[in-house]
Amino acid sequence: MAKIKTAIGLMSGTSMDGIDIALIRTDGIGHIEFGPMHGFAYASTESQAIANALEDGKAVTHRDDRPGKLKGLDGATTYRHIAVLIDFMANNQLEPEDVDVVGLHGQTVLHRPDIGLTVQLGDGALVAQKVGIPVVWDMRANDMANGGQGAPLVPVFHQALARQLGSDETVAFVNIGGISNVTFVRPGQSPVAFDCGPGNALLDQWVQANTNQKFDQDGALALRGVSSRDALDAYLRDPFFEQTAPKSLDRNDFSLSLPEEMSAEDGAATLAALTAHGIVQAQVTADITPKRWIISGGGARNAAIMRALRDGLPEAEVSTADEAGFDTDMMEAQCWAYLAVRSLRGLPLTFPTTTGCEEACTGGILSLPASH
Repeated sequence: MAKIKTAIGLMSGTSMDGIDIALIRTDGIGHIEFGPMHGFAYASTESQAIANALEDGKAVTHRDDRPGKLKGLDGATTYRHIAVLIDFMANNQLEPEDVDVVGLHGQTVLHRPDIGLTVQLGDGALVAQKVGIPVVWDMRANDMANGGQGAPLVPVFHQALARQLGSDETVAFVNIGGISNVTFVRPGQSPVAFDCGPGNALLDQWVQANTNQKFDQDGALALRGVSSRDALDAYLRDPFFEQTAPKSLDRNDFSLSLPEEMSAEDGAATLAALTAHGIVQAQVTADITPKRWIISGGGARNAAIMRALRDGLPEAEVSTADEAGFDTDMMEAQCWAYLAVRSLRGLPLTFPTTTGCEEACTGGILSLPASH
């Protein structure tokens, strides 16, 4: 029997709103015990610094390049993660020897699967030295080196969660972060997964540009608006929606292109409808029709998106991860802890059916502190 390890996962997603951190105990297969978790919000200056640096990210041609603002941001990102980790451990009375491994995602600033390039800021080796715990990081690169898209990486964790449900039917797990991704977990088979369209990124940009809010709290703005069919159709003509899976997106692959005269409410409603449409369309792309959908990420808190999903999937059960007994906000942080343990054991993180890699492959760089 595989040894159970204590792992902490750190996730900073494409929504650029903060760092989520979660502790689990797992064997990296089917045993998962959920521990403490917390979300650390970025200050507005931090979020803006990341947004500004994304423009410099477009100039990156090698995964170690840090042009313009990226070099300073790489260091700032690393130390922000160190501070979050130290704070979390202190708040939960944890010593370095209590934790076997940290799984570090870092902050994505470029994801270009077409040229096999993905860049996440955050130096895992420095985190290991400063905190005194082994760190597994840079988990996407090996998948790309083996012909994969480098995303999504969460499907193998979704598969483990489906085992906990005890379901003998296909279950769809959806994460709505800055980008939306879906995993179809079929009993006895490898999961099928891919990015399926914009998540919260466009909606957040619209809200910030047209209101004094950072995001559409609970979907209240979108619920007051009316989706524009013409504007929605313009987005849906993007070739991405016709691509076969596996496929993945960079945050900048879609941009705001709504009419200037559109109200804040109608724009929010249109972008919420776009997010939901991409998710509903995913079952056509995969040719899989699950009866149960479990939604996580910030988008699960948006009532307009959830209503559109239930309208678009009338014959299925659509619930948030909280309603299913999991955690809507922390699932990806928990996943990165789980993936770190799998990496330690040399187990696959990705599969041909999730990223398009040539064969199931592990990944990640293991950095040890000086005391190891």
